[in-house]
Amino acid sequence: MIRVSVNGYGTIGKRVASAILAQPDMKLLGVAKTTPNYEAFTASKLGINLYVPESSIKEFEEVGLKIAGTVEDMVRNSDVVVDATPNGVGAQYKQLYQLSKRKAVFQGGEKSNVADVSFSALCNYSEALNKDYVRVVSCNTTALLRTICSLGKVSKVQKVRGTIVRRAADPKEVKKGPINSLVPDPASVPSHHAKDVNTVLKDLDIVTMAIIAPTTLMHMHLLNVTFSTKVSREDILEVFKNTPRIILIRSKTKVNSTAEILEVARDLGRPRNDILEVAVFEDSVYTSGNEAFVMYAVHQESIVVPENIDAIRAMTGFNDVDTSIKITNSTLGIRGGYII
Repeated sequence: MIRVSVNGYGTIGKRVASAILAQPDMKLLGVAKTTPNYEAFTASKLGINLYVPESSIKEFEEVGLKIAGTVEDMVRNSDVVVDATPNGVGAQYKQLYQLSKRKAVFQGGEKSNVADVSFSALCNYSEALNKDYVRVVSCNTTALLRTICSLGKVSKVQKVRGTIVRRAADPKEVKKGPINSLVPDPASVPSHHAKDVNTVLKDLDIVTMAIIAPTTLMHMHLLNVTFSTKVSREDILEVFKNTPRIILIRSKTKVNSTAEILEVARDLGRPRNDILEVAVFEDSVYTSGNEAFVMYAVHQESIVVPENIDAIRAMTGFNDVDTSIKITNSTLGIRGGYII
């Protein structure tokens, strides 16, 4: 069993912790929190061990939260630490992981140089084998890489041009809203998303633009892909249908928005209403010669979770990418084809 801990129990950390609990080859040692908020109480109620900075022990005990030890204790007793702390904080914690000689998975909010490799399971699993520090790329980059690497099965991808409509904040981030504006993110081209894709697909010709929109539910990508040969709509759809971690939204279901995609997740009883797959609108797939066009939605709160699980296996020497992905998909209810 791989002993795994999660440093940070927010939007991503709580989901990764739940995913670890579902794995047959992993044991969740516990999670680290710095403040005794509702997420700390929830973790405690779920029977998850809480680890805190030494300076915070008294604050946690005063509100009745039992502490299993310090963050340092947690790290020392882990094989792998998944760092799900806020952007930039993971780089500060890296020194602790190094001193403790423990492997660590970082999130996309950290700069790429924090790790030995940036990671996307469908693109470069083997590059993370036995590495000490791996960075799972951001939600938008994860979606781009999954889509691009899948489309590479149709024909060699020569060029990608994309527009990203970013959600302004996660649903729980009340201090960031309400927002009533469309904001270039940033007001320069290419956006950082293309640069992040190039940390994995280093030779890909990709340019992206992004805007922040007044929504909290999901991101939306509008992608134009140029191939080395002529492609057909049928070829594109066939690859999407047969790629786990990509689902298709068909028009006959009358699902025409990100709100309705998440409503489907609720109706299907998915934990936390999560969509861990890239959600492609079937009717948006269009081809012209060697070009393809597609629109898809990205659930920013959950899409990187399976990548974290596969990264843990790769770092600990599990070299069968197909089996790792199959286990992760099965335990987390991830699928391909049509969502309904």
